Amino acid sequence: MKTKKQKQNLRYLLIAVALGLVVLTFTPLILNPDKIEPKLLSMPFTLWTSILITVILVVLTFLVSKLQDNE
Repeated sequence: MKTKKQKQNLRYLLIAVALGLVVLTFTPLILNPDKIEPKLLSMPFTLWTSILITVILVVLTFLVSKLQDNE
């Protein structure tokens, strides 16, 4: 069983990862208008990486909600 302090630290780490993903989404690494390759299931790079990041953010949100105190 994790202590309250460990849960809080893990929650802050997950929040930091989520914020890092949000910042990464709006960088030229993802939003490069000239970059179409590599394609995945006929979707251009920007679309499939944005979908992947969204799925990761949903999972992170779920994990953070499970670590939330019920008090």
